[in-house]
Amino acid sequence: MARAGKIVLGRALGPHGLRGEIRIRYFGDGPANILRQPVVWLGDEENDAGAKRFEVARAGTGRAGEVRLALVGIEKREAAEELEGLLLLGSEEALEPLEEGEFYWHQLIGCRVETETGRDIGTIQEIWETGAHDVLVVDSEDGARQLISAAREIATEIDPEARRVVIETQPGMLETDES
Repeated sequence: MARAGKIVLGRALGPHGLRGEIRIRYFGDGPANILRQPVVWLGDEENDAGAKRFEVARAGTGRAGEVRLALVGIEKREAAEELEGLLLLGSEEALEPLEEGEFYWHQLIGCRVETETGRDIGTIQEIWETGAHDVLVVDSEDGARQLISAAREIATEIDPEARRVVIETQPGMLETDES
């Protein structure tokens, strides 16, 4: 997708050691996308205009589900403690390239969802990881919220470029049935 910008990669958990390293809980399947970032931002929310920019001096894995970052300008434990709870933002351009037909979650936020018959369901607001299949949280224009499985049997067409997801409905799946 041609969008460029900052995306949420994780959350600062707190310091590691005395020299300002910070522990980050990564979001997603693994630490690779954080480890690829030469520069990161730490802020309160995804679109935080006041997010602070840091060059990454060192990055490595830590405990399960975590990475450790040494950031230029953060050299003491107390400075790392001040970053606790902030979101770690990274550059979309530094993400790992994906295979054909694969996509990142952030690419689906804002996509329209429709049935195989063309009925508009709404817009993807967020995605929940449930363990089995991810769940698309879709809000309609009238304010109704639908939870829709992202399993390939249901989400039959996912096209982030066209900002569109097509689902195959089953009886009772949607709050307002098509019949």
